[in-house]
Amino acid sequence: MNRPFSAIAGGVAGISLMSVLLLLLEVETREAIGLFAAVARFVGMPGNLFLGFVIFLLAGAVAWPLLFLALEDYLPGGPDPATRGMAFASILWIAFVVAGRGDISGALFVVYAGLTLVAHLAYGFTLGAVYARLSSGDESRGEQTGSFEASR
Repeated sequence: MNRPFSAIAGGVAGISLMSVLLLLLEVETREAIGLFAAVARFVGMPGNLFLGFVIFLLAGAVAWPLLFLALEDYLPGGPDPATRGMAFASILWIAFVVAGRGDISGALFVVYAGLTLVAHLAYGFTLGAVYARLSSGDESRGEQTGSFEASR
Protein backbone atom coordinates (compact mmCIF):
# COMPACT_ATOMS: atom_id res chain seq x y z
CA MET A 1 0.00 0.00 0.00
CA ASN A 2 1.39 3.45 -0.79
CA ARG A 3 2.43 5.80 2.00
CA PRO A 4 -0.50 8.29 1.93
CA PHE A 5 -3.10 5.51 2.00
CA SER A 6 -1.14 3.75 4.74
CA ALA A 7 -1.14 6.96 6.78
CA ILE A 8 -4.88 7.45 6.23
CA ALA A 9 -5.54 3.83 7.25
CA GLY A 10 -3.51 4.51 10.39
CA GLY A 11 -5.54 7.66 10.97
CA VAL A 12 -8.83 5.78 10.64
CA ALA A 13 -7.64 3.16 13.13
CA GLY A 14 -6.26 5.83 15.46
CA ILE A 15 -9.34 8.05 15.40
CA SER A 16 -11.53 5.01 16.05
CA LEU A 17 -9.55 4.17 19.18
CA MET A 18 -9.39 7.81 20.24
CA SER A 19 -13.16 8.19 19.81
CA VAL A 20 -13.80 5.30 22.18
CA LEU A 21 -11.40 6.71 24.76
CA LEU A 22 -12.88 10.20 24.52
CA LEU A 23 -16.40 8.74 24.71
CA LEU A 24 -15.37 7.11 28.00
CA LEU A 25 -14.12 10.52 29.15
CA GLU A 26 -17.47 12.06 28.24
CA VAL A 27 -19.27 9.39 30.27
CA GLU A 28 -16.94 9.79 33.27
CA THR A 29 -17.33 13.58 33.29
CA ARG A 30 -21.10 13.42 32.71
CA GLU A 31 -20.71 15.17 29.37
CA ALA A 32 -18.98 18.21 30.87
CA ILE A 33 -16.38 18.13 28.08
CA GLY A 34 -18.67 18.37 25.05
CA LEU A 35 -16.03 17.15 22.60
CA PHE A 36 -17.87 17.88 19.35
CA ALA A 37 -19.16 21.19 20.69
CA ALA A 38 -15.53 22.12 21.48
CA VAL A 39 -14.45 21.30 17.92
CA ALA A 40 -17.36 23.32 16.53
CA ARG A 41 -16.42 26.27 18.77
CA PHE A 42 -12.82 26.00 17.59
CA VAL A 43 -13.87 26.42 13.93
CA GLY A 44 -16.23 29.29 14.72
CA MET A 45 -19.54 27.41 14.53
CA PRO A 46 -20.59 27.03 18.19
CA GLY A 47 -23.57 24.77 18.77
CA ASN A 48 -23.21 22.83 15.50
CA LEU A 49 -22.48 19.36 16.92
CA PHE A 50 -22.76 17.61 13.55
CA LEU A 51 -20.11 19.89 12.04
CA GLY A 52 -17.91 19.30 15.09
CA PHE A 53 -18.30 15.53 14.64
CA VAL A 54 -17.48 15.65 10.91
CA ILE A 55 -14.43 17.87 11.41
CA PHE A 56 -13.20 15.67 14.26
CA LEU A 57 -13.40 12.56 12.06
CA LEU A 58 -11.97 14.14 8.90
CA ALA A 59 -9.09 15.78 10.75
CA GLY A 60 -8.23 12.60 12.63
CA ALA A 61 -8.63 10.25 9.68
CA VAL A 62 -7.25 12.34 6.82
CA ALA A 63 -5.70 15.73 7.66
CA TRP A 64 -3.53 14.77 10.65
CA PRO A 65 -2.25 11.52 9.09
CA LEU A 66 -1.16 13.36 5.94
CA LEU A 67 0.52 16.04 8.05
CA PHE A 68 2.21 13.27 10.03
CA LEU A 69 3.46 11.78 6.77
CA ALA A 70 4.89 15.14 5.70
CA LEU A 71 6.59 15.74 9.06
CA GLU A 72 7.62 12.18 9.91
CA ASP A 73 11.33 12.63 9.18
CA TYR A 74 11.48 15.71 11.43
CA LEU A 75 9.71 14.23 14.46
CA PRO A 76 11.60 12.91 17.47
CA GLY A 77 11.33 9.25 18.34
CA GLY A 78 13.93 7.57 16.23
CA PRO A 79 13.16 5.31 13.35
CA ASP A 80 9.96 3.88 14.91
CA PRO A 81 6.86 5.46 13.30
CA ALA A 82 4.72 4.53 16.32
CA THR A 83 6.99 6.54 18.61
CA ARG A 84 7.05 9.40 16.13
CA GLY A 85 3.27 9.20 15.97
CA MET A 86 3.12 9.65 19.73
CA ALA A 87 5.38 12.71 19.49
CA PHE A 88 3.15 14.11 16.75
CA ALA A 89 -0.01 13.43 18.77
CA SER A 90 1.51 15.16 21.81
CA ILE A 91 1.77 18.34 19.76
CA LEU A 92 -1.87 17.95 18.70
CA TRP A 93 -2.82 17.36 22.33
CA ILE A 94 -1.40 20.72 23.41
CA ALA A 95 -3.64 22.53 20.92
CA PHE A 96 -6.59 20.30 21.85
CA VAL A 97 -6.26 20.87 25.59
CA VAL A 98 -5.99 24.64 25.18
CA ALA A 99 -8.71 25.10 22.55
CA GLY A 100 -11.17 22.45 23.69
CA ARG A 101 -11.35 22.85 27.42
CA GLY A 102 -14.18 25.37 27.44
CA ASP A 103 -15.24 26.20 31.01
CA ILE A 104 -13.48 23.23 32.61
CA SER A 105 -11.32 24.10 35.63
CA GLY A 106 -10.00 22.69 38.86
CA ALA A 107 -9.87 18.95 39.44
CA LEU A 108 -11.97 18.25 36.36
CA PHE A 109 -9.35 20.01 34.22
CA VAL A 110 -6.64 17.71 35.61
CA VAL A 111 -8.78 14.66 34.72
CA TYR A 112 -9.54 16.16 31.30
CA ALA A 113 -5.88 16.91 30.57
CA GLY A 114 -4.67 13.50 31.72
CA LEU A 115 -7.26 11.42 29.90
CA THR A 116 -7.07 13.43 26.69
CA LEU A 117 -3.29 13.00 26.76
CA VAL A 118 -3.74 9.22 27.01
CA ALA A 119 -6.25 9.32 24.14
CA HIS A 120 -3.90 11.37 21.97
CA LEU A 121 -0.92 9.11 22.72
CA ALA A 122 -3.03 6.07 21.82
CA TYR A 123 -4.07 7.82 18.58
CA GLY A 124 -0.47 8.65 17.70
CA PHE A 125 0.81 5.17 18.49
CA THR A 126 -1.93 3.53 16.43
CA LEU A 127 -1.47 5.98 13.56
CA GLY A 128 2.27 5.29 13.42
CA ALA A 129 2.05 1.54 13.98
CA VAL A 130 -0.60 0.93 11.31
CA TYR A 131 1.21 3.25 8.90
CA ALA A 132 4.49 1.38 9.47
CA ARG A 133 2.87 -2.01 9.06
CA LEU A 134 1.06 -1.14 5.83
CA SER A 135 3.85 0.85 4.21
CA SER A 136 6.62 -1.63 5.07
CA GLY A 137 5.63 -3.83 2.13
CA ASP A 138 6.41 -1.00 -0.31
CA GLU A 139 9.90 -0.49 1.08
CA SER A 140 10.78 -4.18 0.99
CA ARG A 141 9.55 -4.48 -2.60
CA GLY A 142 11.63 -1.45 -3.56
CA GLU A 143 14.71 -2.98 -1.98
CA GLN A 144 14.11 -6.25 -3.81
CA THR A 145 13.68 -4.44 -7.10
CA GLY A 146 16.81 -2.39 -6.47
CA SER A 147 18.86 -5.46 -5.65
CA PHE A 148 17.51 -7.27 -8.70
CA GLU A 149 18.43 -4.40 -11.00
CA ALA A 150 21.80 -4.02 -9.32
CA SER A 151 22.57 -7.67 -10.05
CA ARG A 152 21.91 -7.23 -13.77
